[in-house]
Amino acid sequence: MWAALRSMVMRDLTLAVRRVADVLTTLFFFVIVVSLFPLGVGPEMETLRVIAPGVVWVAAILASMLALGRLFGNDYSDGTLEQILLAPQPLSLLVAAKVLAHWLVTGLPLVLMAPLLGLQFGLEGEALWTLWWTLLLGTPAISLIGAVGAALTLGLRGGSVLVSLLVLPLYIPVLIFGAGAVEAQVSGLGATAHLSLLGAIAVLALCFAPLAAAAALRISLD
Repeated sequence: MWAALRSMVMRDLTLAVRRVADVLTTLFFFVIVVSLFPLGVGPEMETLRVIAPGVVWVAAILASMLALGRLFGNDYSDGTLEQILLAPQPLSLLVAAKVLAHWLVTGLPLVLMAPLLGLQFGLEGEALWTLWWTLLLGTPAISLIGAVGAALTLGLRGGSVLVSLLVLPLYIPVLIFGAGAVEAQVSGLGATAHLSLLGAIAVLALCFAPLAAAAALRISLD
């Protein structure tokens, strides 16, 4: 089973490297969206510090959603997904492996880049560290929740629009606690409670999202 999971992750990472333009599109979108706000709002540092957490988190969510169509879409088009469903390993574990590869390609680069982009908003010290931790805890939940939406809309006309309508309401708690943690840290209240809630959301998503996505894939292929 572990060999199958490792093979699935390595396969998806290899395909991502071969389609590096798609990966760079997500990263460039994130950088451009975050970088435009300081130019539009102005050089007032107090204002930039206030909006920084929300801007970075909204940009991260939108950038992650750009890649949701590739999570199962390419495998569905070439017939690989049907072979995955016939594999002896539990489908939910294989889905979790695909989500892990998706996060390594899209979520992890956003986590690594966010502190550098946060400097544009005047964030420093503990605020940047908290921003990094919120994205590290929150982006896996974004990928897991997005996998359910991507599986439900697989093969449908206008699926990219439908997946946005499905997953955006589910992203709201992650957005609130992610941005709220940085705001609480900046104001001196501490971010422990927000980080704990983000971690709980990530654990719940890890437990239930692969099962839901696996069930949705079976429905979509029937």
